[in-house]
Amino acid sequence: PAYRVARRGSRGLGGRDGIDAALAAHGLDALVAPSSGPAAVHDIVNGTRGVWGSTSPAARAGYPLVTVPAGFVSGLPVGLTFMGPRGSEPQLVRFAYAFEAFTRARRPPRFLPTIPWPPGSSPDGVGGRLAGAEAKEADPS
Repeated sequence: PAYRVARRGSRGLGGRDGIDAALAAHGLDALVAPSSGPAAVHDIVNGTRGVWGSTSPAARAGYPLVTVPAGFVSGLPVGLTFMGPRGSEPQLVRFAYAFEAFTRARRPPRFLPTIPWPPGSSPDGVGGRLAGAEAKEADPS
């Protein structure tokens, strides 16, 4: 019973009281938001760090959404998500297609041994190399 109550509340907050309410209040056809932060950098010692995301409300409400490439942050891809009310799939696909055609942000994936972070600004504070990569290099085993 507690699960059903939580699910109903989550679906309402994502749908009727969330996306639908925002669209109606502002006369919008869709909501657009970064899908999440840059892709997570994998640290072989500490594991991949989680990233925040904007897609949960639509997913929980069972509402359509489409995510497209939006660009790169320090070499890591970021996406943009278009969310709309039930039945808005054709319109969301048109928005996403227009965005992609205009920005041409889609690039083939690259698999890099490290990310070119500016010195002192990497997410783990080691200035350009991940702690796991450095640990692996230091440990010959």
